[in-house]
Amino acid sequence: MKARPPKAPPVPAHPGMTVLEDEVVWGGRFPLQRVRFRYTRFDGARSSELTWELWRRGRGCAVLPYDPVRDSVALIEQFRLPALAAGLPPVMTECPAGLVEDGEDPEDAAWREVAEEARLRPERMERIGRYMLMQGGCDEVMHYYAAHVSLPASPEEAGNGGVESEGEDTRVLVMPAEAAFAAVDSGGVQNVSAALCLFWLRHHRARLRREWTAEAA
Repeated sequence: MKARPPKAPPVPAHPGMTVLEDEVVWGGRFPLQRVRFRYTRFDGARSSELTWELWRRGRGCAVLPYDPVRDSVALIEQFRLPALAAGLPPVMTECPAGLVEDGEDPEDAAWREVAEEARLRPERMERIGRYMLMQGGCDEVMHYYAAHVSLPASPEEAGNGGVESEGEDTRVLVMPAEAAFAAVDSGGVQNVSAALCLFWLRHHRARLRREWTAEAA
């Protein structure tokens, strides 16, 4: 019997749920399981038999670099094949982001990703929150952070980033916070992680400017 991929363990037991079949149908980098199950509905009745595909991506992180002195953020652009397949522009505006390795602290991964993809060295991180992206079919849990950084005065100085050995090619965008908020409002930012982080920053921006500039003084 072929061993299950480590990233595709059986679905854990849960009160009221009966797993009828749990099969790994694709064992690649991000395994895909097909699970047949029943569960107890809110009214106490048993559900009909359901078959769901479960894409196992594990944990990820995303970071919004923010400079409280210049009141500016750093975002990245990169080519995304799924965006093209969805009928959207394939070059997406995003936050630096990546996978959290097994046993790794999500904040440690966040420090790594912002350095690799945006070529920035944060002074500190603040946790934004932990959220699922696609709970209807994927187990990925994203950990979000805001990073205190010092950004270049000229956006042209930002340059490019990414790990070449992994095929990454990121273009760093430096813009005033208000311009980034306007991009979200107008639909110019279509990546959910970037939008969530920018909405969070709009709410916490005044506090961060007080606290982070006071620390630097």
